[in-house]
Amino acid sequence: MISTVAAARRIVVKVGSSLVTDEGRGLDHAAVARWADEIAQLRRGGREVVLVSSGAIAEGLRRLGWRTRPRAIHELQAAAAVGQMGLVQAYETAFAQFGLHTAQILLTHEDLADRRRYLNARTTLRTLLGLSVIPVVNENDTVTTDEIRVGDNDTLGALVANLIEADVLILLTDQQGLYTADPRRDPRATFIHEARAGDPALEAMAGGAGSALARGGMLTKVLAAKRAARSGASTIIACGREDGVLTRLAAGEAIGTALIAPPVSLAARKQWLADHVQLAGRLRLDDGAVRALARDGKSLLPIGVVAVEGTFERGEVVGCLAPDGREIARGLVNYGAADAARILRRPSAEIEAVLGYVDEAELIHRDNLVLLG
Repeated sequence: MISTVAAARRIVVKVGSSLVTDEGRGLDHAAVARWADEIAQLRRGGREVVLVSSGAIAEGLRRLGWRTRPRAIHELQAAAAVGQMGLVQAYETAFAQFGLHTAQILLTHEDLADRRRYLNARTTLRTLLGLSVIPVVNENDTVTTDEIRVGDNDTLGALVANLIEADVLILLTDQQGLYTADPRRDPRATFIHEARAGDPALEAMAGGAGSALARGGMLTKVLAAKRAARSGASTIIACGREDGVLTRLAAGEAIGTALIAPPVSLAARKQWLADHVQLAGRLRLDDGAVRALARDGKSLLPIGVVAVEGTFERGEVVGCLAPDGREIARGLVNYGAADAARILRRPSAEIEAVLGYVDEAELIHRDNLVLLG
């Protein structure tokens, strides 16, 4: 853990709502000032920092005088729009005390799913970091719907870590880190100081009744660490109520749980494919196709596909499922759903005879395909 944060030069910090709001009654400006102070210290140490911050909706509710969180999506979007003003004002004021400017970056899944918008977002963030500006990132709740939303800021933090190729993702919460079980219910529960990001055992723990990982959003943090690891970023899950937690982590102190990324990272294009939270469709493969992809590094041919699910067009991202339903890969498909369904189980030499044209011999070329761990 010591080398994970101490050696990091580019860091994504995610702070949850409980760490920036006054028990959900709007922004806690003292807490915001504290995070600005700590991040400013990281900047003075030569580190680049992107902040993913919750709190916009809570601040919007306060400003609108709403005592309970509405259920209607348009009212939540209105609260987010009002609250974003307060969130940005609070951070800009706090960071100005240390001679730093901030920038607001609002993202949706569509911004990260579209290759051109993905590259534009990456360029903007990297430019801001080069200018010593602190980007404050949040999901664009004012326009998102279930179909295009990322869903939570843990996942968003991981996506941003991959977007800018960060060295480490720090997820700050109101808990100490990960336990093998809920310590309030299981006296045998032990604290997990360090583990491998993407370890299936961590996700298995999340499936148990009363599991510590299943409570308090810990499962989303485990999955976010798995996602961040695809670009080589390790993840720290730590309690944001620890005094000086960011500066102490940067100094090499062991705080919280470290989920270490494997040394191998994905190329930028395949990293973008792996980052898709939502897929346009799925292709179900036979055992031979699974071996060809996973063991031999081959492209996906139509003869190895047994079923087509969803409605998608050529060039969209689809998942590839093994016979047992596991998603083993995803990639850019060369044929739309209707044509893919017509050529499945057929050799590539028959594509033109069936469709009257042929674009590619493969349904997904290996250069446009990424294997998932």
